[in-house]
Amino acid sequence: MHPTAQRLQERLHELGLDVEIEELSDSTRTAQEAADAVGADVGQIVKSLVFVDEGGPLLCLCAGDRRVDTEKLGDGVRQARGNEVREATGFAIGGVPPVGHDRRVRTVVDQSLRRFEVVWCAGGTPHAVFPVETEALIRVIPEAEVREVS
Repeated sequence: MHPTAQRLQERLHELGLDVEIEELSDSTRTAQEAADAVGADVGQIVKSLVFVDEGGPLLCLCAGDRRVDTEKLGDGVRQARGNEVREATGFAIGGVPPVGHDRRVRTVVDQSLRRFEVVWCAGGTPHAVFPVETEALIRVIPEAEVREVS
């Protein structure tokens, strides 16, 4: 397993998530690629998108079939640049997981993810993913704010 995915696997277990990261030969960089690779509905793919506002980095978890409406996130919100994503989470764009970051990140979860019992998340690299029960994921996110953002 890639060292970054292995590090994340350990962090997920420390959080109490009984999940296993899967490394795939196909890219999972986009929601559609991930859905095709794992045989899931594109909506079940969690997009972990990093934004920045006056309070610093803000992680938004959104269903793969939805687009984040930045106005619903708040005033002055903009998409983070690649270096800001890595600095905020410890992971590069295309592999950002919803939890297990190097430091705590404010997190907003799109309400639409609750349509699914199980969702698929990036596992630290563009070729790594893991399935997790939606409610279990939300439970391990410190102070997760679940609301409509799409």
